[in-house]
Amino acid sequence: MSDSNETNANKPQDLRSRLKQFTQPLVDSIDTKLRDQVDHRVDERVEVSLSARLSVIERAIADLDREIREIKERLDS
Repeated sequence: MSDSNETNANKPQDLRSRLKQFTQPLVDSIDTKLRDQVDHRVDERVEVSLSARLSVIERAIADLDREIREIKERLDS
């Protein structure tokens, strides 16, 4: 009688491990796809953010260049 109790007690654990064994590849696949999507979105946002910051820096450099030219012209005159 104790053998059947032990067998019944092990069945839920065995069922869980089998279920996990069957579903793990699907879970891993979904996890990989989601991770790739998140990485792609992060890359896009970083690119947009860096592009915006770079354009601000480029405008500042252009402004500084103009100011330096004006100062040089005043000093040369």
